[in-house]
Amino acid sequence: MLQKIYDWVDERLDITPLWRDVADHEVPEHVNPAHHFSAFVYCFGGLTFFITVIQILSGMFLTMYYVPDIVNAWESVYYLQNEVAFGVIVRGMHHWGASLVIVMMFLHTLRVFFQGAYKKPRELNWVVGVLIFFVMLGLGFTGYLLPWDMKALFATKVGIEIAMTIPVVGPIAKTFLAGGEIIGAQTLTRFFAIHVFFLPAALLGLMGAHFLMIRKQGISGPL
Repeated sequence: MLQKIYDWVDERLDITPLWRDVADHEVPEHVNPAHHFSAFVYCFGGLTFFITVIQILSGMFLTMYYVPDIVNAWESVYYLQNEVAFGVIVRGMHHWGASLVIVMMFLHTLRVFFQGAYKKPRELNWVVGVLIFFVMLGLGFTGYLLPWDMKALFATKVGIEIAMTIPVVGPIAKTFLAGGEIIGAQTLTRFFAIHVFFLPAALLGLMGAHFLMIRKQGISGPL
């Protein structure tokens, strides 16, 4: 059955050459843990991507129940955790994955930096990777407010006050994030939109560029 589906699609889109190009791509020996124990440091990038996929899938599930307004936000999270089948598991995956993906990305960045993988000809890929790091931090910051509890409220207030200290653009940044003079309904709606639409779109675009450059230049080796 699957073969018939594949043949039907291949007849119309000619995907076999693309599939062979991906499947036949050889992995360099220095990133194979079976040959070198130190090759495990090259897994941080792949682990970051794997956790990111989990974050996207679990986040899609959470948006089916979450209500982004100050009256029902906390109640919707409570309902998700206590009434929805496997809801507490999915939210737990998303909650802890948000921290774990930052850890994995930090380790990946350290590996790239200390091995000099940001040097020619990979300077642009380094810049894209740093932008991905900032987008991930933005996702963590905007997602923290969504449960709309006291901890999230005060943590967001601190974060917005820190943004206000940025020279020149600080007041603009505060108005952009808070949506007004206080942290309220407009702030929650704005954070939800940024967390679910704007930052994921930027993340997918940057990750696509990141992977294309890795595919073109190959995986960097040790110094």
